[in-house]
Amino acid sequence: MKISTAEYFITESLNSIRRNGLMSLASLMTVALSLLILGVFIILVMNLNHMASVLESQVQVTVYLQDTLKEVEVREIGTRITKLPGVTRVNFIAKEEAMNRFKQRLGEQQGLLAELGEANPLPNSFEVKLDRPERVKPVALAIAQLKGVEAARYGQEVVEQLFSLTRMVRIFGVVLILFLGLAALFIIVNTIRLTVFARRREIGIMKYVGATDWFIRWPFIIEGVLLGFLGACIAVLPLTQFYSMLTGQVYESLAFLPLLPKYPFMGYVNIFLLCAGIGIGALGSVISVKKFLKV
Repeated sequence: MKISTAEYFITESLNSIRRNGLMSLASLMTVALSLLILGVFIILVMNLNHMASVLESQVQVTVYLQDTLKEVEVREIGTRITKLPGVTRVNFIAKEEAMNRFKQRLGEQQGLLAELGEANPLPNSFEVKLDRPERVKPVALAIAQLKGVEAARYGQEVVEQLFSLTRMVRIFGVVLILFLGLAALFIIVNTIRLTVFARRREIGIMKYVGATDWFIRWPFIIEGVLLGFLGACIAVLPLTQFYSMLTGQVYESLAFLPLLPKYPFMGYVNIFLLCAGIGIGALGSVISVKKFLKV
């Protein structure tokens, strides 16, 4: 492409935006609003996915041992568990420590333990961490078969429901983002089509005098790219501010919620929205002008 031709395309795009100021403003705000809504849902879906991953990573197998085991036998069971595939850490919990934890969980209701006196019915146990949540069930079944193991628990029903929930969150998130992206494209195509419609006679004349389809398309594509980029810039500013306020409020009142840190997460989201704005603007222009090239 020659420099003079490129200058012509850019000049025509800027002139079109200026001549159709009201429609250009409508396109710009449509892009900004669509990408802002899309950005909010991306933030929510990505954080829900992150929370689901954190919950999955906290799933562990608790191994209860028989009270009759000797210290050597306990160590041997711990060694055998460590060698199982997927096991990353094995912590021994003595029955005294287990009782202390239980008392802490009871809080002010420790009177419920008064009838036990000095007796401690809790067994020695191991806490087993795994590299992937998918390994929890098979590892628990393998541990349960070891001699000296009373039971291996991992909250079967809760874990299976958790895995089902996280799968649903991820599938729903992807579908929702795709749906919003297509909705934004649809709105932008129809908005930019108004600009193209206003210049349909000019396009027809250019076709009759021998202009190629791409020669006609390029000013509209550049116009769409400019509107998409500027709209995305407008969207990322309040979106970044929104996430700053959200993380600030959560860290103050709900610090246990594992939100994604603002940086570099928002940087990736903003880059994605800028690229989406440019891509949607260009694609919307190509789709919008296609009908009017059939002269």
